[in-house]
Amino acid sequence: MATIFSDSDESIALLSRKLLEGELVAVPTETVYGLAAVAFNPEACAKIFEVKERPSFDPLIVHLPIGFDPKQISNPSPLLAPLAEKFWPGPLTLVVEKKPIIPDIVTSGMDSVAIRMPRHPVFQRLLKKCGKPLAAPSANPFGYVSPTTAAHVEENLGDRISSILDGGPSEIGLESTILDIRNPDQPKILRPGSILKTDLEKVLNRKIFLSKTAPKKQEIMPGQTGKHYSPKTPSFLLDRIDPDEPSKNPKTAYLFFNKPESLNLAENVFWLSEKENLLEAGHFLFERLRQIDRAGFRKLIAEKVPNSGIGIAINDRLRRAAFRET
Repeated sequence: MATIFSDSDESIALLSRKLLEGELVAVPTETVYGLAAVAFNPEACAKIFEVKERPSFDPLIVHLPIGFDPKQISNPSPLLAPLAEKFWPGPLTLVVEKKPIIPDIVTSGMDSVAIRMPRHPVFQRLLKKCGKPLAAPSANPFGYVSPTTAAHVEENLGDRISSILDGGPSEIGLESTILDIRNPDQPKILRPGSILKTDLEKVLNRKIFLSKTAPKKQEIMPGQTGKHYSPKTPSFLLDRIDPDEPSKNPKTAYLFFNKPESLNLAENVFWLSEKENLLEAGHFLFERLRQIDRAGFRKLIAEKVPNSGIGIAINDRLRRAAFRET
């Protein structure tokens, strides 16, 4: 089983050595926990795909230490500097043209790379100690609910990896916003997150597009697969749940946006927020999906949250959890 390490200086030094020697380490970020390898080491990055059972066509996000110059690994778009100045370190991933120093396995053979400078202080200490960028998708089996605590990682990958760095619960609980800036005239959001479209448009002073079409496998970017972030419990998404339904179907879990006030709070009733708070809903989304899985319900019915602000990202994750091939 994996060892969970504290964020002591001794642990950071030890885990840095493990990474530089080609091992994998699960790491905390402000979004979700990631499974990290040195981005310049193709053999180590190959282990990420193996451990996660991740398809080779789905590229990895590369995480940068504070102060690292993105020009070392990419040919930046002119949009990178203003975005980095405003949102880095933070939960914004930028897709740019890559340089050959980044192995093809990291980018699934494409000529672009997704880069981010995380703000989690424990992860940044590890990045600084390593002195190299780390490729790190979410630390969970491919397609399953992302982990937001060290215990979640241990639950799913504890028998496949040796080291987990505990940095406490993830602050945001949702994966980063991914913005493709390879074409400066048409920046495009590939995955919504806590950095909002309106925030990005304000900084760039131009319209930003939201990708709604499923890409071809050879063109896919991180987090773009249709079915993703999915619990094992068969899931369905409704605009609104009828308050009478939970009492009629005790073997079905019901996930509300807000804590129901007039509803009998039975064991099959769950909610994301106590008082209609979207930030709270995002923070608890993946924990609730895991909680419902552990309880062993036959089915999950979730309702959409208000589709504004971070609610756009929450609804995106709920739609992918309930996605079915047609």
